[in-house]
Amino acid sequence: MPAQHYPYYLANVAQTPNADLEVIDKYHGTLTARVALPDAAAVERAIAAALSAEAPMRALTPFARQQVLEHCVARFRERQDELALALCVEAGKPMRDARGEVTRLIDTFRIAAEETVRIDGEVLNLEISARARGYRGFTRRVPLGACSFITPFNFPLNLVAHKLAPAIAAGCPFVLKPSEKTPLGALIIGQVLAETALPEGAFSILPLPGDRAAALVEDARFKLLSFTGGQVGWQLKARAGRKKVLLELGGNAACIVDGDQRGRLDAVVERMIFGAFYQSGQSCISVQRILVQRDAYAEFRERFVAAAKILRMGDPRDETVALGPVIDSAATTRLRAWLDAALGAGARLLCGGHGDGLMLPATVLECVPHSLQLWREEAFGPIAVLEPFDDFEDALRMVNDSDYGLQAGVFTDSMSHALRAWDALEVGGVIIGDVPSFRVDNMPYGGVKRSGLGREGIRASILEMTEPRLLVIRDQAVVPP
Repeated sequence: MPAQHYPYYLANVAQTPNADLEVIDKYHGTLTARVALPDAAAVERAIAAALSAEAPMRALTPFARQQVLEHCVARFRERQDELALALCVEAGKPMRDARGEVTRLIDTFRIAAEETVRIDGEVLNLEISARARGYRGFTRRVPLGACSFITPFNFPLNLVAHKLAPAIAAGCPFVLKPSEKTPLGALIIGQVLAETALPEGAFSILPLPGDRAAALVEDARFKLLSFTGGQVGWQLKARAGRKKVLLELGGNAACIVDGDQRGRLDAVVERMIFGAFYQSGQSCISVQRILVQRDAYAEFRERFVAAAKILRMGDPRDETVALGPVIDSAATTRLRAWLDAALGAGARLLCGGHGDGLMLPATVLECVPHSLQLWREEAFGPIAVLEPFDDFEDALRMVNDSDYGLQAGVFTDSMSHALRAWDALEVGGVIIGDVPSFRVDNMPYGGVKRSGLGREGIRASILEMTEPRLLVIRDQAVVPP
């Protein structure tokens, strides 16, 4: 079958000056699509168009923005199968995970449509002293203006949606750079956006290689940069100048299993298998470190390893496959090197191992020294590390023994332990009774420490993309003191 051709989008319009970017089927290793690749002149035109669209976007009524988002929801529902297949092909995402991501894409745009008409201000009581008698204050939120967005390969639909949908709701034009490894989902979204009545220049989608995207980071005309990806985000922040910067930079998420869970280990293991191995572990809140109270450790380890061993690898189009390929050979080389380093330092391999090509089996280890990368850094692959603990406070300290802090999970029946975890864990979110991989698209989402700055989640993103504007009115009929 010949490769499909996709345009990029410049100022709302499809552009096909070439077909230079190749998209490879991650499982079969074959060419599946060719995408038009923007040049430096196209980037400049996209920025200029976004600036010219600031006033028209600001002038759109909330109802008009809502209509745009509702159109997208309807069209994404019509194209669910196409979107899921694109994820399977370009990202190697198992079909069941791909269908779930399409559902989240739809949810994210639907939530944004609802929030568009709820962007409110407040009334301020300024009469806090005699000198302010007769004064009243009001605030409303106004869009920041043109935004630049950079998204990674692992959620080619939903991570794009979490930037585009709130930008439309807030009234901000934007230029998006999706990952050049997985551009197809973003370009299908662009095709749908091009059907709407957004003002000219409101959006551009440019699948640039990272080394050609400097202007999206450094150009002072952008009011905000939102980046999701690796630790290179801190370097981008240093280059971004005075613009507002939001960063979501991943983590090495931990999950605690308290001793009172021994009676429901089957349910806990089921969720932990999902958290550790869905999307082949290529999620920034994938379960990487699993801490189990010592009395329950041996039984948990036996059940967890048995469940990991039967996860099926293969063609992600197959609905029964749980593990597809990781994104590229650089990822497999790194993961295999980290695995070898752990085994060389005395770690015990419970299941899994090296695999072949881009395919890595579900891999579980224990006794991993805490100084090693498999404990300290983000694996971003199908590898989980088990560790027993004696005291709940010890478990909290081990979770915090990380330079990252995105989300953590705690399985416990103890309200005291749940509240203690909420108080003590140095993370952006604590999930009680489930894995840290849990996310609903309207909740605030983001991390601390090396995991990033700011929060996503539709309402949180709208707040980040707008700023309060104050109005003060003096009642001239009131005689000042």
